[in-house]
Amino acid sequence: MAAGWALCFSAFAADSPTPLPPDKGGYNLFHPTPQNLLREMSTDRPDKTESAYTVDAGHFQIEMDALNYTHDHDTANGADLQADSLAVATLNLKAGLLNNVDLQLMLGTYNWVRVSDRGAVTRQSGFGDVTPRLKINLWGNDGGPTALALMPFVKFPTSQDNLGNHAVEGGLIIPLAVALPLGWSMGLMTEYDLRQDAEGSGYHPEFVNSVTFGHDIVGRLAGYVEFFSLVSADHDAPWIGTADLGLTYRLTDNLQLDAGVNIGVTRSADDLNPFVGLSLRF
Repeated sequence: MAAGWALCFSAFAADSPTPLPPDKGGYNLFHPTPQNLLREMSTDRPDKTESAYTVDAGHFQIEMDALNYTHDHDTANGADLQADSLAVATLNLKAGLLNNVDLQLMLGTYNWVRVSDRGAVTRQSGFGDVTPRLKINLWGNDGGPTALALMPFVKFPTSQDNLGNHAVEGGLIIPLAVALPLGWSMGLMTEYDLRQDAEGSGYHPEFVNSVTFGHDIVGRLAGYVEFFSLVSADHDAPWIGTADLGLTYRLTDNLQLDAGVNIGVTRSADDLNPFVGLSLRF
């Protein structure tokens, strides 16, 4: 008889639906999510495709480009223009406002640029622009095969030494995360930006699209490959495309190191862009 009851219970358990994730809607910036309910840390770096997941309510995250170097040599139409730049400690500071909303502040802490045009050299350096962003997760934040978010942003022209274009600009980013078979993950992003014209006389739209695929390699080491595209409606603006790859290493549940390189696949893209960085949650 006991065996019969056990068999019935086993059959019932096998047909039981997957338990729903805990309700975390009551947590906010001033009433933090408990440690045992935190979702796995998700970052908007190192790939260019933004994450669809937010920082848990009442918690904070620092994502930093420790060093980011860019090299480009333009020989189109007989030109001989070589540009090198270095960004140091570029920051994305995040705060979890609600279970599905976080506030971000991107800071161009220090930038150095050197441009050589047939022997004539110019140099610029200083603080960059400031970009506040808001990420709103629409679904999938705490589980599920997909997740989607909206990320409106505004860029304020705070850069020094003519490193920026002195214009207020903004846009909307829409990232989608998809779980694939065999442990693969896919990220898709589409973005609409409103940018100042090169002549400074008005604004034009720009359209960004990217796709990234990631997979664990061994232990806490993972890797990704990505394709990124930017199309501008500005007059005679060329298409920019890059092929990107990189590695992430999760030292702890709240600390991740990363490194990667972005490679230009169109003439208008930067030739080479290696970087190293880290992300910390607390």
